[in-house]
Amino acid sequence: MLRLIVGGLAAASVCCAAIAQAASPAAPPPLAPQDQATVQRVIAYLESITTAEGYFTQTDPRGGQAGGVFFLQRPGKARLDYDPPSGLTVASDGRALTAVDRRLKTIQRVPLGFTPFAMFLARNIRLDKDVAVSTVTRTAQGLSLTARRGRKASQGQITLNFSDSPLALKGWTITEPQGGTTTVVLNHFAPAAGHPTAFFQPTLPHEAAPQSDSQ
Repeated sequence: MLRLIVGGLAAASVCCAAIAQAASPAAPPPLAPQDQATVQRVIAYLESITTAEGYFTQTDPRGGQAGGVFFLQRPGKARLDYDPPSGLTVASDGRALTAVDRRLKTIQRVPLGFTPFAMFLARNIRLDKDVAVSTVTRTAQGLSLTARRGRKASQGQITLNFSDSPLALKGWTITEPQGGTTTVVLNHFAPAAGHPTAFFQPTLPHEAAPQSDSQ
């Protein structure tokens, strides 16, 4: 379960890494000047996000849907609370990514640095030379940036979606190498009040919260 969730959350972070590569003067410019300017604009927007929250709807490759509330507190922290009857919470406290399933009474943790999600939560979105933006698309609804890890279609790809006026993150789609897609749509994603570190350290009722420095 955690592997699948990390894959979904990684969409934003991998695309952010790709955005950084496309904008870096050290990387060969793979995009037209207009698209490079769009990439720079997106980087500035993403790095400006501090605390925000909104409702998310997730559609998996089989068409199954789930929803819940998404909290973002950069740098380092994020949390997804899935709607009942799921009982699932996934969160990052800046050190670890934790998945708590209260129905199954299970908890899993992986170091945040072992996941691509760390890139999206970093204070500065940095260059990742293994990721590249392949396409910038503009539509009546806004704009999208498509990226893939590596330069081969066999690596799958990620599309990060934005409204344009004003620029705002609307969600993302992961396309797996086999062609399946997982789509996350954000609704009413807007600045919000911050939360204490413990909020981003979900636990089962019998488990104490891990110790973590405030960020």
